[in-house]
Amino acid sequence: MTDHRPLITETPAEHPFAQFVRILGKGKRGARGLSREEAREAMGMLLDGKVEETQLGAFLMLLRHKEESPEELAGFTEALRQRLQAPPIAVDLDWPSYAGKKRHLPWYLLAAKCLAANGVRILLHGGGAHTAGRLYSEQVLEVLNIPLCRDWNAVAEALDSHKLAFAPLQDWAPRLQRMIDLRNTLGLRSPIHSLARVLNPLNARCGLQSIFHPGYQAVHREASRLLGDTAIVVKGDGGEIEINPDTSSHLYGTAGGIDWDEEWPALAAQRHVKPASLEPEQLLAVWCGDEHNSYGELAVVATMALALRGLGHAREDAFALAQRYWDQRN
Repeated sequence: MTDHRPLITETPAEHPFAQFVRILGKGKRGARGLSREEAREAMGMLLDGKVEETQLGAFLMLLRHKEESPEELAGFTEALRQRLQAPPIAVDLDWPSYAGKKRHLPWYLLAAKCLAANGVRILLHGGGAHTAGRLYSEQVLEVLNIPLCRDWNAVAEALDSHKLAFAPLQDWAPRLQRMIDLRNTLGLRSPIHSLARVLNPLNARCGLQSIFHPGYQAVHREASRLLGDTAIVVKGDGGEIEINPDTSSHLYGTAGGIDWDEEWPALAAQRHVKPASLEPEQLLAVWCGDEHNSYGELAVVATMALALRGLGHAREDAFALAQRYWDQRN
């Protein structure tokens, strides 16, 4: 039987995004990181939907294997900020929440709630419950009466009325959420988990960032410095912005293009016992004063102090103010 299909005699054109996969994946000697400009262009194509699924997976995993550079994080962030259509909304603290907690309750939410009660405008944002066995901010918002906002107008209204708003990533950066959701398909955390912490979408006065894995904290600080942001990066408990009172904490700060570092000692004389289970209702009970929790209350005050440090208070003043806020919450 004769096959009359025409032969393909012309070389097909290379996909425009292929250059970025090649830069990252061209062997041990040929591969390199992306420049800031290349990262901005690559993320722009990803956000605009101009990339094939196979390219997306290859790109994310090559980045994951190499580990993101400050220049790449800065370029990626610039691409997103250029595409955000958010109105000007005054925010004091950008508070990303993407890790979830598995050892302790999300006490950081009480810290944010208490700061907001004292006039600090806070934007919380997160990427959904993507890993089994963890408790995410999104799952506790209703218990703590934290407004869930599905568009920028709702965020503005919540900040004006409550000084606190939670904006799901899927509503303002759906393609980034899609990349995060690939975790269970690819089997690994993608670099978008790191990127989400740098984004600071509403240009808050200070961005708080928690990076669990050692070595990444300085990378994130440098990315924020390149972007001209004020930020504090810590190794928070479980990857969330929460000071662990049982251990010392190193603060990686940047403001006005100048980096600074501080070491905060542990607050507890001995380590607390991990609870047998995480019961979100306990957060509300402690907030209302019906229960006390040594670990939780130390974590709340120290986390508030961290935030106040980012807003310009000296460490001692930040702790004193945080303790006063907590003592007078009711």
